[in-house]
Amino acid sequence: MTLAGSQTAAVSFDPYAPYGAVIESTVRVVEWNVWGRYGDWAGRQAGIEGVLAGVEPDIVCLVESWASPEGRQVDLVGARLGFEHRVFVGDWEQDGWTSGIGIVSRWPIARQERCSLPGDGGDGHGDAVLVNIDGPRGMIDVVVVALDYPLGAGALRQQQVRRLAEFVAATGNGRHALVLCGDFNAGPDSDELRMLTGQAATAVPGLVFYDAWDIGGDGTPGHTWSNRNPLAAPALWPDRRIDHILSAWPRAHGAGHPTACELLGAGHEPPLSDHHGIVADLRY
Repeated sequence: MTLAGSQTAAVSFDPYAPYGAVIESTVRVVEWNVWGRYGDWAGRQAGIEGVLAGVEPDIVCLVESWASPEGRQVDLVGARLGFEHRVFVGDWEQDGWTSGIGIVSRWPIARQERCSLPGDGGDGHGDAVLVNIDGPRGMIDVVVVALDYPLGAGALRQQQVRRLAEFVAATGNGRHALVLCGDFNAGPDSDELRMLTGQAATAVPGLVFYDAWDIGGDGTPGHTWSNRNPLAAPALWPDRRIDHILSAWPRAHGAGHPTACELLGAGHEPPLSDHHGIVADLRY
């Protein structure tokens, strides 16, 4: 429609290539809740390193990672993968070690910021860490998150997601590829995830994400919390996909669009964590 007296300019838009030429190269991202230093942590650590080395990731995001007076998990993982760029942020003190969020990257980490994620009333526990990764084909913003865990805490997690989205919108860059991953303690059909994937009102207008499993998974539910895992079964929780790799839409040339996604550590004997990990290839 053209208003009388207005001036119009021709807009070029190709409906067959709305993003321009689509990127064919990818970045490989891993997210894994690695269960700190519980149980036979040293044996589990060796197994985790082996699985990670086998998938040859570019960026590794660890929830319930650990640091102790003797060292940090990110340094062990970095040494195994040959990655020098490592971040650990956390202050949840355990029995001689600290739990937090760890990031290991093939490429330099240019900046990091942390955002605590309490509920609106200051209750609940949640955390997010944003890093800018200076990759060879442009900057990648990566946000790793851990939301509160009780089954009945959906309303609290929705508050945390709103705070998270505000943090991402304020600190990220709308032109960079943007990855949001972590342990959300909520399934893909929850209100928390629906707010992020555009199936419900978004927490911040225009901030919406692809779910890598929905696009690149194998068509199964992809449970990252499974009662077939003897480290998870004692909690008596239902099987759910609560760990997610999300990527922001839209970006020029399809940057961030998932092309493949699969579970890590499922069926490994002995089990490596109470969660299965997830690995995704994203256009980059």
